[in-house]
Amino acid sequence: MKNFLAAIVTTTALVSPALAQDNIDEFRIGVLGGENAQDRMTSNECLRQKTEDLLGVPTKIFTPADYNGVIQGLLGGSIDMAWLGASGYAKTYLTDPDAVEPVLVKVNVDGSYGYHSIGFARKDSGITSLEDMEGKVFGFGDPNSTSGFLIPSIEIPQETGASMDSGDYFGEVKFTGGHEQTIVAVANGDVDGGVTWADGLGAWEDGYNSGALRKASDAGLVDMNELVQIWKSNPIPEGPVVLRQELPEDVKLKMTGLMASLKSIDPDCAYGVLQGEALGFMPITHDAYTSIIEARKSKM
Repeated sequence: MKNFLAAIVTTTALVSPALAQDNIDEFRIGVLGGENAQDRMTSNECLRQKTEDLLGVPTKIFTPADYNGVIQGLLGGSIDMAWLGASGYAKTYLTDPDAVEPVLVKVNVDGSYGYHSIGFARKDSGITSLEDMEGKVFGFGDPNSTSGFLIPSIEIPQETGASMDSGDYFGEVKFTGGHEQTIVAVANGDVDGGVTWADGLGAWEDGYNSGALRKASDAGLVDMNELVQIWKSNPIPEGPVVLRQELPEDVKLKMTGLMASLKSIDPDCAYGVLQGEALGFMPITHDAYTSIIEARKSKM
């Protein structure tokens, strides 16, 4: 435990106090798209309340319509903390390397901190593989999503030998707006197939242990028995919880500690925040994301 706490202190002491604010009068948490705004507010209300109690200042949850809304909020100073995807962190860092610092990463039930982009379709569609998707409509969540676009846009062309342009291999490449929107679009038959994220652990019929499929299954939006997996990416490094670098050091330390201990102090709250079953959070640094940053740069 001493080593763990020491690691937390190390990850939150990366900025000179001379560059930090002296105090804050409110704290703002940004939550990426992936499910509708009200569900995001509900899942994170317990975290909002715990943050307000801990810091002693009003705390607000912000749920922008897309990933870029959270990224721009962090860059502009209107959001103080967010759990970003790896690609979202890469964009933030490439825009301003001094804007945020990664402090924690979600840990899966097996101790890993990776996840997968999962391609899926309706079971009754007869689609069982990428080959079956040729000429069909493929749904992707958000241009700034790691699993919802960046990684598929690199790995899928390697498998198909074609570009991601509409009409090249897929009949149409369509952005749905987020993970939940993709899942619903596939379930409703609005697109033939789509990609979303999951830890890849546990049972398919549960939506795996954690991820967008698990959240959608828990919410009753889909019956996983009506869907089938058609593609799975290589492991992707889980995105980091980031804090705005200019925050006071004691605020960064307190929030890192709260997030790191959330699973142990309130498992139900952690289930909502972590989007399913997980061990919790562990310390992470910028070095874990250099490969994703390079991948993002290659797409610019």
